[in-house]
Amino acid sequence: MTTTVNISPTSPLGVTEHTLFVCKTCASVWQNGKRLGESGGEKLLYQLQQLAQDWELRDQFPIQEVECMSACNRSCVVAFAAKGKLTYLFGDLSVDGSASAVLECASQYYAKADGLLPWSERPEAMKKGILAKIPPLSK
Repeated sequence: MTTTVNISPTSPLGVTEHTLFVCKTCASVWQNGKRLGESGGEKLLYQLQQLAQDWELRDQFPIQEVECMSACNRSCVVAFAAKGKLTYLFGDLSVDGSASAVLECASQYYAKADGLLPWSERPEAMKKGILAKIPPLSK
């Protein structure tokens, strides 16, 4: 189950051009098969939503919560995806202090035609923890 947080312009096919995915179950505490309290992913998502209210790309780059991104041993996890661009999956993000770096990196991703994010250009918090760089789908 996913929920789109921001409304974004869409392509003629009705698909948003860019999306920031955020795992909301990352860094959860479990007891007897049930999650206790608020997860680290929910906290990061909330911080991103708050910062995105003043982000210049809030209407072009929606934040979409994801129930699980299957990187539980590398939480917190986010991904950048866009039509015709590389997709990036980042993990090991700290709950506190990563949100501004995520949006800064998303802005860099948005500005690149191919989505390539060279290590040396990424914010410090986004230099570590890259889990995947996935090629774009054929056009």
